Amino acid sequence: MVFSGILNTKGKIGDILINSSGLIDFIAPDFLRKEIHKHYNRLGTISKLSVEQIVESEFQICKDMKFISEELILESNWRIAFDLVKNVDENDIHYVAFSKQFQLKIWSGDKKLVRGLKKKGFESFITTDELFIFREDLKRRKQKGK
Repeated sequence: MVFSGILNTKGKIGDILINSSGLIDFIAPDFLRKEIHKHYNRLGTISKLSVEQIVESEFQICKDMKFISEELILESNWRIAFDLVKNVDENDIHYVAFSKQFQLKIWSGDKKLVRGLKKKGFESFITTDELFIFREDLKRRKQKGK
């Protein structure tokens, strides 16, 4: 979702990532930072944005995100994650391991990943629409509490 947010900071995904501070805590593996930087050229080609604009979009999208070292993940969670992503998409092992370690839902638009993991009994996902509704509910509750 971070890549989608970088490509379109004004869209629903960008809005959620940029405007949820104090309501939702986003965590991600350090691996994600490396992936973003590795794909700057591709992001530029897709979006027609300059490198400077991509860097600014990345900053806006990631400024409130907490990046956590993969070293904090227990070996047992890496093994579980590997078994789950095997024959689905092994590149997503980090996200599944983090989900297991921190008991959090994965926010992903990757239909192949979601379908493949659900077939294996992994159901810990949240959609963009579900997250948007959740955030809006939190905003309303916070407003009522003032």
